Amino acid sequence: MAVKITAGGGIVSNERSEVLFQLRRGKWDLPKGKLEDGEKIEDCAVREVEEETGLKNIQLGELVGVTTHYYQEKGKEIEKETHWFEMKVAGNQELVPQLEEDITELKWVAESDVSDFLNNSFQNIEEILKKYYNRLKRAQKA
Repeated sequence: MAVKITAGGGIVSNERSEVLFQLRRGKWDLPKGKLEDGEKIEDCAVREVEEETGLKNIQLGELVGVTTHYYQEKGKEIEKETHWFEMKVAGNQELVPQLEEDITELKWVAESDVSDFLNNSFQNIEEILKKYYNRLKRAQKA
């Protein structure tokens, strides 16, 4: 039986509507991390984005969706359920990759270039970004 982990993450955009990607263990990903005991999922998502990217004054938005993926760690099957939130940051902040988490690069990516990054990413990242961009398009039409 899989060990279940709950995590919070962010689809972080800047003032140019670019989304923040991180290179972790050779794959492009979005910032996320494990929920701590007694922590609210929203607080977890913001904390993890701050820790993994060095960003400050993150404005938390709405829940975009929840993804689930499975992986092996130390001989155990892990089921990771990640709650993804819209987040915004202002200003020209310095990006600081969290090297202890094997994050080696952070990059702001325009929507027109996102597919290039998804070619070396994970299916759940592609799914949540599709949801995110569809919501943005609907909001612009409204």
